[in-house]
Amino acid sequence: MRSKTVRFFMAALVVVDAAMITLAFVLAYHLRLRTEYPPPVKIPPLSDYLGMLLIQVIVLVVVFGIYKLYLIRRAASRIDELYTVFVAVSVGTLITIALTSLVLKELDYPRLMLAYAWLLTIALVGLGRWLVGSLQAMLYARGVGEERMLIVGAGRVGQMILQAVRRTPKLGYKAVGFIDNDPHLHEVDGVPVLGSIDTLAANIREHRIGEVIIALPHASHQEILDIISRCELEHVSIKVFPDIFQIMASEVTIGDLDGLPLVSMRDVALRGWRLGVKRAIDLVFSATLLVLLSPFLLLVALLIKLDSPGPVFYSQERVGLDGQPFPCIKFRSMRVDAEANGPGWTTKDDPRRTALGKLLRRYSIDELPQFINILFGQMSVVGPRPERPVYVEQFRQIVPRYMGRHREKAGITGWAQINGLRGDTSIEERTRYDLWYVENWSLWLDIKIMLRTPLVMLQGKGY
Repeated sequence: MRSKTVRFFMAALVVVDAAMITLAFVLAYHLRLRTEYPPPVKIPPLSDYLGMLLIQVIVLVVVFGIYKLYLIRRAASRIDELYTVFVAVSVGTLITIALTSLVLKELDYPRLMLAYAWLLTIALVGLGRWLVGSLQAMLYARGVGEERMLIVGAGRVGQMILQAVRRTPKLGYKAVGFIDNDPHLHEVDGVPVLGSIDTLAANIREHRIGEVIIALPHASHQEILDIISRCELEHVSIKVFPDIFQIMASEVTIGDLDGLPLVSMRDVALRGWRLGVKRAIDLVFSATLLVLLSPFLLLVALLIKLDSPGPVFYSQERVGLDGQPFPCIKFRSMRVDAEANGPGWTTKDDPRRTALGKLLRRYSIDELPQFINILFGQMSVVGPRPERPVYVEQFRQIVPRYMGRHREKAGITGWAQINGLRGDTSIEERTRYDLWYVENWSLWLDIKIMLRTPLVMLQGKGY
């Protein structure tokens, strides 16, 4: 059933891509006819361009295949996919022009029409793939083409993976069970422990498993290789949850110090030109957003004054870059006496919230004044979310490398937040996501997080 579903979606993507490429070409032709500047030369009928259209469709579909756009992924980012479509269409368009010049030598094609076709193809192919992806997510959520999964390791990491699977039914994963060497474990969070690692191959065959996730970040390399070898003959996909060193060392270079060989970790630290670019984006983005949202922010401030007694803004000390405290500005969403008995961790259905505060927190509207912190240089648009000093002191004692997340400025949004780790969630898991962001920082990663943040906010899952 799963293989049939995968083949169906691959075929659907090819058909939809071809249809959208054709539609973009036809629209580009008619747009050129109606463009007054530069004035159109004598353009032949559309039928004269059918040969070029056929080349365009074939070339782009082949290039899409080369760029692995027909590889069905359950957890693919739509933003990453759109970027790949942009690159593939750009390359494919250049190849089409070259082939057309060689094969259809007498065809005179308007350059502006090709520019229109390039832009429209990116937009329409992106739209078509979004529609197919939405259909795919809907069917997966209903159990069509589900991927049966085994989790090796029933500890904290294995349970985190189980919760991630349950949070995202649209991925179509079904956690069939755990594999763990602890003989006293029979069930974890409603999911059975099916046996020890020695029974892994037998369980894969018996339960028709399609994917195995190894959730043993502290296992030795030999232990991981042993588990993988048990899976290799069963034709299953294998994913390994990495330890911190694997995250840091995924890109290394070999150098030397006066002839002494050294391995250099990736250099993505925010310094030099990187720091300047990130700061420029922060300034432009926050200033623009504060101006555009100023009427809305004034309305929220008025509603807060009308809703409950107390100030409009609430300033709370948080820990930012290099562990330095700063006053984090928020719209007040709780009663004035919310912390009369000391600091309290915010939980779902927190009784300290005001009536309006429930709405503000649900859609993260209370965080918008932090764009002022960005203008002052205390925060960034993207980065690990800042915590209060009392919690930082607790977490640094129990979470390995927790302070590593303070190597960058705190952010209004971050990699952990757009992946569902907000509010009262595992601090260990959030720290792992924050460290991954710090170790893998790039300008494109920041842009992707910024684009996905409004979609997360509109889901209304904050509290």
